[in-house]
Amino acid sequence: MAAKIRKGDKVVVLSGRDKGKQGEVETVLPKEGRAVVGGVNMAIRHVKQSQSQQGGRISKALPIDLSNLALIDANGKATRVGFRFAEDGTKVRYAKTTGDVI
Repeated sequence: MAAKIRKGDKVVVLSGRDKGKQGEVETVLPKEGRAVVGGVNMAIRHVKQSQSQQGGRISKALPIDLSNLALIDANGKATRVGFRFAEDGTKVRYAKTTGDVI
């Protein structure tokens, strides 16, 4: 299946404790059906000090399910993603709300 959400996309969280928050996709884990979004689904990890890094409590973004994310269109609203072929024959993603190519 083609990737509807990719690295670098602006997304909004649809459900869960972070509902309504927006962020940029940092990584996508297609086998797990999850993505890591900056500033969303944060957890605190306790890290032991080593020679290379400072120890302490570090906030880390954890993966969130792709079904709980929606792409943000040009108007700043959540949209579904569709696929179509452009004039040059390449397959492109487009926002279902506005029809604009992503």
